[in-house]
Amino acid sequence: MSDRTAGMTVPAARTRERTLSVTTLAAEFHAPSLTDFFPPAVLFEGTPFELDRLMLIRILMTAVLVLVMTLAFRSPRIVPRGLQNVAEIGLVFVKEQICDEVLGKESGRKFFPLIATIFFTVLFLNFSGVIPGLNISSNARIGMPLVLAVIAYLAFNYVGIRKYGFLTYMRSSIVVPNVPPALHVLLIPIEFVSTFILRPFTLTVRLMANMLAGHIMLVLFFSATWFFLFDAAAWMKVFSPFSLLAGLGFTLFELLVIFLQAYVFALLTAVYIGLAQHADAH
Repeated sequence: MSDRTAGMTVPAARTRERTLSVTTLAAEFHAPSLTDFFPPAVLFEGTPFELDRLMLIRILMTAVLVLVMTLAFRSPRIVPRGLQNVAEIGLVFVKEQICDEVLGKESGRKFFPLIATIFFTVLFLNFSGVIPGLNISSNARIGMPLVLAVIAYLAFNYVGIRKYGFLTYMRSSIVVPNVPPALHVLLIPIEFVSTFILRPFTLTVRLMANMLAGHIMLVLFFSATWFFLFDAAAWMKVFSPFSLLAGLGFTLFELLVIFLQAYVFALLTAVYIGLAQHADAH
């Protein structure tokens, strides 16, 4: 079997097996595509526990997160320093700027463990996208963003159902008060889709799409630098510094995006929990 690409015959097996990384792209300078986010299995191929490169990165970054938090708080000091100080700054940020700000101090304290877990999970999994050798955020594939969105979805619906009961919570969430009865025919479906379908969908797609787009841009910049330096005609080598600078600049921008996506995901989770707590104030 073979695929036709730009007039050349490329073995299909080779197309399936290539992975999206700066190294492989630099060698051949082929355009990245969505198929590159589904590399071949590395471990346990053909079983329900099959692991590919992205799954191994998820496991690695999760282990790094657990290790960092364990080392930071294994012997906590009253006056923090070093790694404990950095970890506490992150936790205080989540508590004060997300939980307390959105939910209030009492509810914020209650849901702080959940929201902090979501924030740091997204942050660490995203951070692998700028680590040499890993070169990709595992949140760029839909699986992990979907899992996190489902957790947030279950959390805010559980809060609402526990407080109001299922029927009252549903009615309060989708029925807009003080509008003409005829408008309910239009508004109830809109509110239902907005609350129970679009919320988890947008949480998932926002995180995945931002990390996917950022990764593709970094790959293009740095592989173009390699191409201009080593594979292109001599007169094109002058373009290599510009693509390198663009790649470095975009890396700094990607660091900002990494943090913002963790913040937005955690913030919206808190907002949805707050809305569920006050569903009767629709």
